[in-house]
Amino acid sequence: MARQIVSTNKLAPAVGPFSTPIVSNGLLLSSGQVALDPETARLTGGDVAGQTHRVMKNLQIVLEAAGKSLADVVKSTVYLADMGDFAAMNAVYGEYFKPPYPARTTIQAAALPLGALVEIEVMAA
Repeated sequence: MARQIVSTNKLAPAVGPFSTPIVSNGLLLSSGQVALDPETARLTGGDVAGQTHRVMKNLQIVLEAAGKSLADVVKSTVYLADMGDFAAMNAVYGEYFKPPYPARTTIQAAALPLGALVEIEVMAA
């Protein structure tokens, strides 16, 4: 199984030993994205709605670097620091995807990197 690392200078550098997206046999697997501002590499967005907008924009950058778009996403996983933020995250998330929506799992995590309120990873075909 061939793996191709996709890189872009339009995002803040990864904060650990992982590839932001990797493509294997035509399937793109993204690492989780938090609301890092690409220019400052700092967490941005304030509340969960603002952070979700930044996360979705970061995911668009990841997908575009691999020649894909949000329309190619088949599965996403959303991690929330507080499940009480579900409605606010869901409202923003719904602005970025059109039917047929990707399959999705949403879970509450004990803590997210850098104190983020939301982290999202996607798979795109």
